[in-house]
Amino acid sequence: QLQFVESGGDLVQPGGSLRLSCTASGGTLDYFPIAWFRQAPGKEREGVSCISADSRTTYTDSVKGRFTISRDNTKNTVYLQMNSLKPEDAAIYYCARQRYFGVCPARPEINDYSNWGQGTQVTVSS
Repeated sequence: QLQFVESGGDLVQPGGSLRLSCTASGGTLDYFPIAWFRQAPGKEREGVSCISADSRTTYTDSVKGRFTISRDNTKNTVYLQMNSLKPEDAAIYYCARQRYFGVCPARPEINDYSNWGQGTQVTVSS
């Protein structure tokens, strides 16, 4: 069964950068959109970014221009490059596979994704 492992989370100062990785095992990422979600304490899990099988991308408004999603199918990995980090970006970040083929929605919804990883913690603080 397809499983994801997220990594790359860390403590970073405001304005700093991190690159998160989402690596799959037990299957291939090649044919499905993959999304990054995040969940801050006391808040609902929200979609951050999505990349389709042909590398078309979508981003939630709050991260546009700062975050970049990419994929390397040869490594079965999806990345999230996060620049100009803000305290409000602090959360546990998860990746998941879209349940259906095709394009990414403008706003990924939790119920449309499966095979969730355990997440990686991002803390933004001075």
